[in-house]
Amino acid sequence: MPATPTPPIELDGHAEHLNANRTTISPATVAALSSVCPTTTSSDNSQEVAELSRDWWPLALHWALHGEVGSLAAVVAHPRSTEDVSQILSICNEASIPVTAAGGRSGVCGGSIPVHGGVVLDLSAMNSITAVDDISGVVTAQCGVFGPDLEAELREHHGITVGHHPQSFDLATVGGWVACRGAGQYSTRYGKIEDMVVGLEVVLADGSVINTGGHAAGAVGPDLNHVFIGSEGTLGIITSVSLRTHPVSDYQGRASYSFPTLHDAFEACRLAVRHDATPAVLRLYDPIESARSHGGNGDETVVLVLDEGHPRIVDATLETVHECFTNCGATKMPDDRVAHWLEHRNDTTALQGLTKKGFVIDTMEVTVPWSKLGEVYDAVREAALSTPHAVSASAHLSHSYLDGACLYFSLASRPPRDTPLDEIDTTHRVLWDAAQRAALHAGANLSHHHGIGLNRSRYMREALGAAFDSLQSIKDALDPRGIMNPGKLGFNDKFGSSGW
Repeated sequence: MPATPTPPIELDGHAEHLNANRTTISPATVAALSSVCPTTTSSDNSQEVAELSRDWWPLALHWALHGEVGSLAAVVAHPRSTEDVSQILSICNEASIPVTAAGGRSGVCGGSIPVHGGVVLDLSAMNSITAVDDISGVVTAQCGVFGPDLEAELREHHGITVGHHPQSFDLATVGGWVACRGAGQYSTRYGKIEDMVVGLEVVLADGSVINTGGHAAGAVGPDLNHVFIGSEGTLGIITSVSLRTHPVSDYQGRASYSFPTLHDAFEACRLAVRHDATPAVLRLYDPIESARSHGGNGDETVVLVLDEGHPRIVDATLETVHECFTNCGATKMPDDRVAHWLEHRNDTTALQGLTKKGFVIDTMEVTVPWSKLGEVYDAVREAALSTPHAVSASAHLSHSYLDGACLYFSLASRPPRDTPLDEIDTTHRVLWDAAQRAALHAGANLSHHHGIGLNRSRYMREALGAAFDSLQSIKDALDPRGIMNPGKLGFNDKFGSSGW
């Protein structure tokens, strides 16, 4: 059976936490939507709609424990085809009703919260793999296919893999990968999702259907795939995706290293990638995270290396990594720390457990030029730890590129027991403002793979500067009535305040 969305934490209630402006949907419009595909309305089943109106935003887990969701959809539509999606958007556009697309709902920035109510498009029933071109190595799948279902079909019946393995692999859909511009844990070998996309099928706000890309390379004007990759349902609904694949290989190389200082480890990773050693996994943990999870002594930095593919390429890659690492003072660790990481890499139970204990937990991932890694690391930790109730700020380097890398910060505060929910919100916002702005000011970007959603919307203009006006112009052209996932990506919200 196809996978289904996984709730982030228990929810017993359906009160709305955000004080957002809400839209009204007439009975005639509800009837029109129901004539297209199955629907669920909040008036008939508020608890079911509440489950379908949330995602894995860590702050919203606190709301759920108090029986609240960010906002409640008026109607959840369950399309099974592109034609269904087209008709739904046509109806909503005509009536100026906001539409929020949702698949696995594994996003951690509130991107799936229908802040103004309206319609949630539950795309998880669009879960068919529609074509596999074994010769070209391209798979085409509907947007609601979950990662495990896709990989099982490709590996078992075709001997190929997409190579996209985010931590949310079990929770996320193909459409979500693309809409939020995700990155898998093997991205140093296979690339981010935008490197895998061949072409897209997209339904626009007025219900029209377009296809973008479709070829290995081209110069037919700007690449329209990239208009929609990372657009988070604000410019159109991605209904089908064609992705590049690679042959499956059972050959792996693994190694673990210890460095005397964090900055030695940064330099070693930089040198390895700059010398074209791009193992699938190149994960560097600062001394805090090394001690917490990888057997470090509290002073050393641990780096895990894993590669897969043709044996000669894998062996050469690990030899180059070893040379660069030892030249920077690394010591190869005798045991296989990679195996432990593989076993626990997708475990999210700590998030739920710490939330129930009252911790305000979140993660922030930013891309940084190699030349500014140390500056950004120090600035973010200093800023985060200076906020009220802060107890921890650590980081690991999770993805590497020729010109920079992703620093993935874990941030934690612990307000006093029985702190009111509005003060939990304040603690989270103050922590995020401090960390995110410190990163931006020190030379990082706004996001590497978690996207923008609701939480990061307030930083978009600051992060993009004058270029944001061009992005807003694209939004205005494709969605003149502003119905597509309003309140997100920093766009002008024609429905009023989002309440956040």
